[in-house]
Amino acid sequence: MVDKNKRYSLKEASALIKKLKTAKFDEAVELHLNVEKVGLKGEIDLPYSTGKIIKVAVVDDALLAKIEAGKLDFDILVSHPSFMPKLARFAKILGPKGLMPNPKNGTISTTPEEVVKKFAKGVLRWKTEPKFPLIHQMIGRVSLSEKQIEENAAAFLSAVGKQKIQKVVIKLTMSPGIKIDLEKLG
Repeated sequence: MVDKNKRYSLKEASALIKKLKTAKFDEAVELHLNVEKVGLKGEIDLPYSTGKIIKVAVVDDALLAKIEAGKLDFDILVSHPSFMPKLARFAKILGPKGLMPNPKNGTISTTPEEVVKKFAKGVLRWKTEPKFPLIHQMIGRVSLSEKQIEENAAAFLSAVGKQKIQKVVIKLTMSPGIKIDLEKLG
């Protein structure tokens, strides 16, 4: 169904992606981008949910005890600056997993409750691969409508910056990639 030599508009690709569903589960819709340089990163609040539930935790004494026991039942850890000295001894556990709070990714705040609301709402953090100018990002599920997939993709591409993108492919978890025509992006 996919013409490997053709570049599709975002609208055509969103319609085609719905027809490519073959798996029995709700497949992820993914964008794969070749960008101009390594080190690009940012955050975006997509118009529609990606379908992934993010568990956000705030550091307190009870959570420190859980971490010490080896229980890491969260995706994002938010901390008040006053807890950072206590968290420092867990840096070897949290750091390699990307869970250690730091100011660069906005997980250290004097108002952690507000940060939790922002991340729980579904703010996506994206960045290039460490050594290659590539971005791989899930932007939704195949159960979304064509219009919702199209709007999430358009919002993500504009967040990255269309002038920084060299090539875009959209695909499902178990489908071939569909090349997007960058000239047809609004």
